Amino acid sequence: MLIRTLLFFTVTAFCSLQAGATSVLPVSLQQLSSAAELIFHGTAISNEVRLDEVSGRVATFTTFAVTDVIKGVAGDTHTIKQIGGQLPGSRVRQIIRGVPRFSVGAEYVVFLPPASSLGFSSPIGLSQGRFRVLQHNGEAVVSNGRPIAALLNTPQAASLGSTPQAAQFSPAAVLPAVPGEPSSAGLAEFLRVVRGMAGD
Repeated sequence: MLIRTLLFFTVTAFCSLQAGATSVLPVSLQQLSSAAELIFHGTAISNEVRLDEVSGRVATFTTFAVTDVIKGVAGDTHTIKQIGGQLPGSRVRQIIRGVPRFSVGAEYVVFLPPASSLGFSSPIGLSQGRFRVLQHNGEAVVSNGRPIAALLNTPQAASLGSTPQAAQFSPAAVLPAVPGEPSSAGLAEFLRVVRGMAGD
């Protein structure tokens, strides 16, 4: 079931990329955590746009200094290749709406699927699998723009009913939103919950 779900997201994103725009269904935190091959917390240290030798398309290579690996294997740095970007000193560009971009110097928690046969690897659910790490009243918080409750309150979570897992993943009890900012949750608590969901 998980493989079919991930394949659906991948096919949907690919078909949409061909049309120049993207449209994906909402992905729960449980789905992100289970489907990801690699989940890490890190800081973007470079973006390089160049013509990709493998695919022949314009691609953006983003390198991160890895602070913490939550699932999978990564070194001190990790580079992802995403479709699109503008070639330096050229008018040649390919902008794909929906493909997330990363700002150099900013911190993120990133959920990545296995790379494609051409080496591309955008976050799962595109921007849904990219959480920005911000400071709120001196505390590190994460947000991908969706309310924290929505990330956990999904049909999949509802199917847990009153099981211990449902209590464990209760938005109010486990992943409280930052007061006044329901789209944010504390970084440490977020990573703890993700580790539990990822099973690592």
